[in-house]
Amino acid sequence: MTSNPYIAAMTARPLPLPFVKMHGAGNDFVVIDSRADPHGSGVMTAALARALGDRHRGVGFDQLAELRASDAADLDLDFWNADGSRAGACGNATRCIAARVMAEQGTERLRLRTARGVLLAQRRDGQIWVNMGAPVTDWRAIPLAQDCDLDALPLPGGPSAVGMGNPHCVHVVADAEAVPLDEIGPRIEHDPLFPERTNVEFASIVAPDPLRLRVWERGAGITLACGSGACAAAVVAHRRGLTGRRLRLDADGGALLVEWRDDGVWLSGPVAQVFAGELSPDWLAGVA
Repeated sequence: MTSNPYIAAMTARPLPLPFVKMHGAGNDFVVIDSRADPHGSGVMTAALARALGDRHRGVGFDQLAELRASDAADLDLDFWNADGSRAGACGNATRCIAARVMAEQGTERLRLRTARGVLLAQRRDGQIWVNMGAPVTDWRAIPLAQDCDLDALPLPGGPSAVGMGNPHCVHVVADAEAVPLDEIGPRIEHDPLFPERTNVEFASIVAPDPLRLRVWERGAGITLACGSGACAAAVVAHRRGLTGRRLRLDADGGALLVEWRDDGVWLSGPVAQVFAGELSPDWLAGVA
């Protein structure tokens, strides 16, 4: 990946800022490479994330990922939502970035440090897999506002809670297609039970495998797929005795594979680079 020469603190007028647009099963990302930043802090701010996330005046994305140099892994990854808030994890973006950096470096394995911890990515059978870590099952760490049964939350339908770097509220329903996601999603995202808001998933069983999955993402809204959400739904489905530990999940944008192993929850699926471009100095100068 081309190193990012844009260092805002060193110039009164912004330089062009290179970026890459990628997606995993329709879950789309802007990728900013700040590994060349000598200060190590990167360039992203909440205002810049919001401006970039605007699909009319910016580039548009579900999440933004910024790469930074790391002293503890092959690279550091920071994630931002389209509303300018931070995300703790983004499984599909991690897979996309791992595929690109593996090709760049000619390697089959990478260690990527995120707010979730250091995640291992590796190529297996021609696919990029990322270990998203063990599911979080302590109500304080998810976090929830109160101690409660994680598979019978005090919400309509008795959904489940699990942490996968982000908090998730997973509903197992008869027909995910019939759910008015644009109405229910934001209401649950902002429910007082979730002090840091939550991602919201609706999953229905289509035979034992696959699961049909629809997602409302915290800070982004309806997305065509969600990597951490797929992991969360797979964990909940197995925890409830509905599936095995390896399954396919059919999201609106395509199929994701999840395997809950002893060492963590592994995620795989399609990756694609759409285009590379530059943000103009004039546009950057207008970002508040």
